[in-house]
Amino acid sequence: MHAPFVMRTACLTPDTAPSTAPFGAFAPNAAQAAIIRLAAQSGLKRGAFRPWLSRLVNLMRGGPLDVQYQGASFRFYHQGSATERGALFNPDYNLDELDFLRQHTPTGGVFIDVGANVGTFALVMAGHVGPQGKVVAIEPHPVTFARLSFNQVASRTPQVRLVQAAAGDADGELMIEAGGGNLGATHVVTGAASAGAIRVPSLRLMRILDEAGVSRIDTLKIDVEGFEDRVLIGFFRDAPPSLWPRAVVIEHLSQNEWREDCIADMVARGFAIARKTRSNTFLFR
Repeated sequence: MHAPFVMRTACLTPDTAPSTAPFGAFAPNAAQAAIIRLAAQSGLKRGAFRPWLSRLVNLMRGGPLDVQYQGASFRFYHQGSATERGALFNPDYNLDELDFLRQHTPTGGVFIDVGANVGTFALVMAGHVGPQGKVVAIEPHPVTFARLSFNQVASRTPQVRLVQAAAGDADGELMIEAGGGNLGATHVVTGAASAGAIRVPSLRLMRILDEAGVSRIDTLKIDVEGFEDRVLIGFFRDAPPSLWPRAVVIEHLSQNEWREDCIADMVARGFAIARKTRSNTFLFR
């Protein structure tokens, strides 16, 4: 009965163990703030330097850091998450994707975040749609979900509905595991599971949207580490066109793991590819 809890916390260290201290308790000290400013204003903000910066900041004081990113409040456990390191050290992290989503999402609009991680898309977009809008943030990993929940409260965004489940092609359960010590690379197990794999609920995107009372979608971002096709193919097959998003950002880094080309499927349904970055494809209709 206790094994799932042990597996869930196996990736945690004293520096990444969760804290319920009020937001601001881990504000960067002077030395940490200077390092973060230096990174933001130089080429050090690039991905190759971030693990080194994380270790340097941690020498100044261990534990998480409470900061603002794109207008939202975050407690970043940067030591074991590439996503949290990126947003901590690079003020332009995911800015192209966010600008595209904001361009296609009106005030009072609806944004869906599949694979929400700690909320660097969902909570930023919540500020964009405002209190009359709606954001649905879907994240299965219990450690990441706890961080997302804390950040939502810190950001004061009640318009964000959190869903602790993996989006999939069927309702049931899936096994997930973190990748290479990076909690942000958590993925659905499709082969042999590692010792750190955990079982989580799986829900079809249609069911999640129905239970959230979503009847239209302006924009959708999806990053589920190679499971994007299982989420989207069934959704576009079963959902009425009135529910289809107007714009989508989809991570394509793991498209070699797709069983079906979900980008080609969207294009066949009338979406156009606006542009591609190294990591993501932007589509609209």
